[in-house]
Amino acid sequence: MTPPHITDLPIRALTVDDLHRCADLSEDRGWLREEHRWGLLLAAGDGYGVDAPDGRGLAAACVVTRYGAAHAGPEIAAIGMVLVAERYARRGLGRRLMTHICDDVLKGVPLTLHATPYGRPLYEELGFETTGRAEMLAGPFRPDAAFDADGTIRVRPATASDLPRILRLDAEVFGADRTHMITRLPAFADQLVVAEDGTGDDTLTGYAAAWPNAHTHVIGPLIAHDMATAQSLITTIALGTDRLLRTDVDVRHEELVAWLKDRGLGSVAFNAVMIRDVPGLPGDWTRRWAPLTLATG
Repeated sequence: MTPPHITDLPIRALTVDDLHRCADLSEDRGWLREEHRWGLLLAAGDGYGVDAPDGRGLAAACVVTRYGAAHAGPEIAAIGMVLVAERYARRGLGRRLMTHICDDVLKGVPLTLHATPYGRPLYEELGFETTGRAEMLAGPFRPDAAFDADGTIRVRPATASDLPRILRLDAEVFGADRTHMITRLPAFADQLVVAEDGTGDDTLTGYAAAWPNAHTHVIGPLIAHDMATAQSLITTIALGTDRLLRTDVDVRHEELVAWLKDRGLGSVAFNAVMIRDVPGLPGDWTRRWAPLTLATG
């Protein structure tokens, strides 16, 4: 009996029980295992994968995170962690998985993703257009000695009572409801901090999280009213960890990128921000400095 072609194998839903298989797939492609991040993505999003015909875990996988009011259907969805095992690469499996997600699972839904230079040609063929870039920065952070000397920006650890305000600010800046993702931040992140303007008004001017990934703390999301608030959030997080920092900054925030580089972080990579079936990303990019993860948009 002739075995089925790799692109004819069934695509199935992944669950948290597949976490180790997903981490194995990451490792197979030379990525970090990132079990902590996979756990969040599989819990808050929907994973799809193809079982390897040789019985060794997954041949391919990706994760979809839908945003918007649940009863109304997604306003936008992010696709991430698109991976094909090395032994099955360049045989059409990635295209098959992406076509299924885009044209069947999410037909007609506005889509976004972050693409590496390697994956970008495929996504362009599938109708995605580049709308921006994010620069990955990483390294030891050297705090500014004059950090917020006048005390006009107050940054503190978030409390349970802050969560409704964080959700309101996030929906306003991101442009869609991310409650199912943001409410997981207290458990997912090692630090969750909020910024206030110090005038006594309880309105939040920003918030940020730092979550563990191997030997680094990744800063994301980073939502801030202005450059000074973004700097204060980052500095507060940096003072609370002895790990290297990593973040993915929208390159339009040139001043923040330069500031981070001046304080020790170096450029690691650039990823294209791509969209399909939508003229542009919703929300306010001027207050959206870094995503939670590249996989979640």
